[in-house]
Order: sequence, then structure tokens, then C-alpha cells
Amino acid sequence: MPRQNPTELSSTSSSRVKQVEQSLTVGPGRRLPPEEREQQIVDKAVEHFATHGFSGSTRELAKQIGVTQPLLYRYFPSKEALIDRVYSEVYQWDSAWEKLIADRSIPLQERLCSLYTAYSHVILRREWIRTFIFAGLTREGLNTRYLDKLRERIFRPVMAEIREAYKLPAPASAAAQDAELELIWSLHASIFYIGMRKWVYGLPVPKDLDAHVERQIDAFLNGTPAALKKLNEKAAPRKTASPRQRRA
Repeated sequence: MPRQNPTELSSTSSSRVKQVEQSLTVGPGRRLPPEEREQQIVDKAVEHFATHGFSGSTRELAKQIGVTQPLLYRYFPSKEALIDRVYSEVYQWDSAWEKLIADRSIPLQERLCSLYTAYSHVILRREWIRTFIFAGLTREGLNTRYLDKLRERIFRPVMAEIREAYKLPAPASAAAQDAELELIWSLHASIFYIGMRKWVYGLPVPKDLDAHVERQIDAFLNGTPAALKKLNEKAAPRKTASPRQRRA
């Protein structure tokens, strides 16, 4: 069999790209505009990563999502670039959450219920939960930027609002700050775990998600202020008895 020269190989590759591009159409005879074609690749990549994780070569990835490797590289110069795009596509952030936390014209419990109801409808989706789990297992550091944002823009402000509402002092040490954050981690985890049960373990979950979130908030606010008060009491320096008191 005669060997193809580089020019022929390049021509063949270009021909395959055109064939795939022509197959990505909406309606008979109409080719997708580049931006729509790119979005279609991203959508298929989201489904692929949610199902199979982030391992595998770009050749395998292209095959799984139904495009050629050259076409994939035309829109995303590397697998990392595609993963970054998928990440930003799935893990969208709503700045209204932050504004809601700070709005003291609304009672705290109502704010937290509204916040976590809205948040739960964003994160408790198959693609969100499964890509987040896969990213944590195989893409070291990929989740860090999201978790950092969550801690600084949600966790710390919420705890500050709880201290304000219940007239509690700020944590007096780094250890107390860490213990404080663990309390809200427990609330967050109780909601996130609904997605784990459904999309990872295949177990039944509450049918009324909003009512479940409200119960979790109610339990959180009934226990957290007392826990913070006890934490502050333990952290407070003990008074040293005077010599006269010690003699007595």
C-alpha cells in the first residue's frame, strides 16, 4: 500500500474535520455557526466528564463526544482548556447569593432558606455533582478555586450574620474560627449529600427538596448559636484568683 505524504495526511485530516462540521447541523442543509458548534462540543464534554470522569486522552474524548480530534483542537487547544470551559459552564456563581446574605432587612432564617433553596437547585444536578466528585478524585486543585470562593463569600459571611443576629462575639483564635466554619460545613454537607445519594449512590432522596432545605436550616439555627456560645466560653481566658482568694 503506498504511503501518504504529509500533505495528503493534512488534507485527509482537514476533510474529516469538514465532514464532522457538516454533520453538526440544525435542520437540513444548515451548518451550525462556530459559536453554536463550540457550545455543542462543550455540552457533550460535560456529559462525558459527568459519566466517565476526567481520565483518558483527547483522542478518546473526541471519539466519545462525536467529533474528530482535529476539530476538538480547533476550538480548544488542549484538554485543559476544554476542562476549564466545562468547569466554568457547570459551576456558575450567582452574585445574588452574596447580596441576600447581607440584606438585614430580611430575617436571618428567611435569608438562609432562600439562599440554600436557590443554591440547592443549582448544585443538585447530575452534571454538577458527578463532575465535582470526579474532579476531586482525579484533578488535584480543580475544585480549590470553587471551595475557596464558597468559604469566603458564603460561609464566613453567613457565620458573621449569625453572630450579629444572636449578639455573639467574633472568634478569638484561629482554632475558634476553624471550629466555627465546621458548623456551617455540616449544614452545607447535609444539602450536598442529597446529590450524592441521588447521582452517585442511586438512592432515593426527599421529594420536596425545598421543605428538606428549610428543615436543615431550622436545625442549623436551633443548634449553632448555642454551639458558638459554648465555643466562646471555652476559648475565654480563665480569671486567676487573687492571693487573698487563694488563701480563703
